[in-house]
Amino acid sequence: MTAIGAVQLKVVSLRAEDLPATVHFYRHVLGFNLVHHHEHHPSFELQNGVFLVIVQSQSKVEQISGEAAFPVLAFEVEDLETAIKTLESNSVALPWGVEKRSGSRWVKFYDPAGNLIEIVQFL
Repeated sequence: MTAIGAVQLKVVSLRAEDLPATVHFYRHVLGFNLVHHHEHHPSFELQNGVFLVIVQSQSKVEQISGEAAFPVLAFEVEDLETAIKTLESNSVALPWGVEKRSGSRWVKFYDPAGNLIEIVQFL
């Protein structure tokens, strides 16, 4: 069997019940550029032609706790402390605090739709 030959991630979609709150979060808290907004599908260009699309959904994402918590999506930042200050100033809870392993530090949190997100700094 031959593989399909996928070469690059292009689109990531997340669900959100409260579309305006989720769009505000990704645009104003995380600082992503909103590139178009059509029929309940706002899109953000992340980098190099990769897009994050928010899809309106009536079902809220189930939040996970404890060791099972694994991010849906992780973003690299240059300065984790600055990112944490921005998240805290926007009342984003950081339930696990700062976690670390050799070569990286990160925080995990929920976006307004309940999607588990990670911000990581590689050292």
